[in-house]
Amino acid sequence: MSKKHYTKIVREGDYVAQVDVDLIYTDEGWSPYLSLEDAYKLDDVREALKQGDLEAASKLGRIYRLTRVAG
Repeated sequence: MSKKHYTKIVREGDYVAQVDVDLIYTDEGWSPYLSLEDAYKLDDVREALKQGDLEAASKLGRIYRLTRVAG
């Protein structure tokens, strides 16, 4: 088993969060996968963004607001 640091992107509405997680690689099953803790972290960030709670979301990742520039 090995782990690799990875940044997942979570988009909700006008916000995007970059969340650091570890991907777990094994020779068995559905590799790579997230730990349960990292999966919950992604769920928590998505829910905080959905509720507009940027303070809570920013504790779990880097938060950006999307702005349309053309079209």
